[in-house]
Amino acid sequence: MADLYEYSNPELVRMLGQRFKDYRLRCNLTQRDVAEQAGLGLTTIHKFENGTAGNISLATFLLLLKVVRQINAMDNVLPELPPSPYLIKEVRQVQRIRHKKQ
Repeated sequence: MADLYEYSNPELVRMLGQRFKDYRLRCNLTQRDVAEQAGLGLTTIHKFENGTAGNISLATFLLLLKVVRQINAMDNVLPELPPSPYLIKEVRQVQRIRHKKQ
């Protein structure tokens, strides 16, 4: 796998579009099917897959992942981290203050 840091954002979006097209075809879906299921325009799907979109919103990308049944892959993008001991706040028990009787 190539070092993805070497690519610009538009290049990464183009690569995602190409990869999405492979997933779409393996799901036996047309661009029109995807557009209808995601509630997007056919032009959006076409531009994304052909690399001419330049940019795509995260919300749109998530809709597309759902259509090709890959939304669970989001756990690979940002997996849940174990609790950090540095972020756990100590719970201190409140002590009662006794006032002297006068």
